[in-house]
Amino acid sequence: MKHLKAFWKRRGLLWELVKKGIKLKYRRSYLGIIWSFLEPLMTTIVLTIVFGTLFGRDEKNFPLYILCGRLLYSFYSSSTKSAAKSIRANASMIKKVYVPKYLYPLSSILYNYTITGISLFVLIPLCIYCQEFHGLHMLYAVIPFLLLFLLTYGSGMILATVTVFFRDMEYLWDVVLMIIMYTSAIFYYPERLMKSGFFWILKYNPLYCIIMNFRYAMMGKPLDMQYIVTAAAYGVGLSLIGTYWFYKKQDDFILAI
Repeated sequence: MKHLKAFWKRRGLLWELVKKGIKLKYRRSYLGIIWSFLEPLMTTIVLTIVFGTLFGRDEKNFPLYILCGRLLYSFYSSSTKSAAKSIRANASMIKKVYVPKYLYPLSSILYNYTITGISLFVLIPLCIYCQEFHGLHMLYAVIPFLLLFLLTYGSGMILATVTVFFRDMEYLWDVVLMIIMYTSAIFYYPERLMKSGFFWILKYNPLYCIIMNFRYAMMGKPLDMQYIVTAAAYGVGLSLIGTYWFYKKQDDFILAI
């Protein structure tokens, strides 16, 4: 309770850090927040043309399938990378003023989460175009979206701690993210791996579980409870480990930054 009360007292500072992150992301950009809609749409068009042709996919909802995966993976990728750099990026402030250090990776994740939440509105016209508008059933997408935040928070806190002492982790994480992307079925259907015997790789990938349930919600299908349990287990486990480890190591940050 003591830590929760301390966190609540500093909610204003957290909000200021989130606003700062959003402003810096679109600094010197003429279109600003509009890029949150344009970038995923343009990427989806390219991926639909390339992979739709490559895999011979002409389904009406293929663009929606790709955009759901692209939006959620982009959030996980950008948030974990910014969280990993958050302590070193704010080294000068940490050395001068006392600010709870966990606010830096948390704010990095929250401002990306806010931007992604805004970007999700682009799914509405695409659902109508793909004839996949399912009304209130689409609200089930909130469940995987919340699990995504939990998973990202846990991963981000671990990366923020490791990167302070092992800076090469930033480059290694780029490689890991590429592996995660290809095992999350963003631009291909998972049925292609079922025949090869490697489907278990996707099944135990929490990001894949989250993305697929998000797609199910947007396409009017029932959520997969096994995927929810898998993603929740990973999210809670990583969050507890990340928070505890960050708390134990934060006093040593000043010696490494």
